[in-house]
Amino acid sequence: METIRLEFEPKIKAKILELLSSFSSDELKIFQEDLNFDENKRKLDVAYAKLKSGNEKLYTVEEADAILDKIFSEYDS
Repeated sequence: METIRLEFEPKIKAKILELLSSFSSDELKIFQEDLNFDENKRKLDVAYAKLKSGNEKLYTVEEADAILDKIFSEYDS
C-alpha cells in the first residue's frame, strides 16, 4: 500500500470522507493524524536517551507497587 497526506479546508471534509468511504477496507485505510505526534516523539526521544545513558532508575512492578502503597498510605489518614 502507498500513503499520502491530504490537507484540506474543514468545510470539504464530509465530501472527501464520502468519496473515500466508497472503497473497501482492503483498498483504503483512513488514519486520523495525531496532532501531538511531534511533541510526543520529542518526549520519547528524551526519555529513551536518558534510559540508554544509564541515568534513569528502573523499578520492578513489585518495587513500584510498594512505592505507590507507601505514598497512598500517607494520604489515607
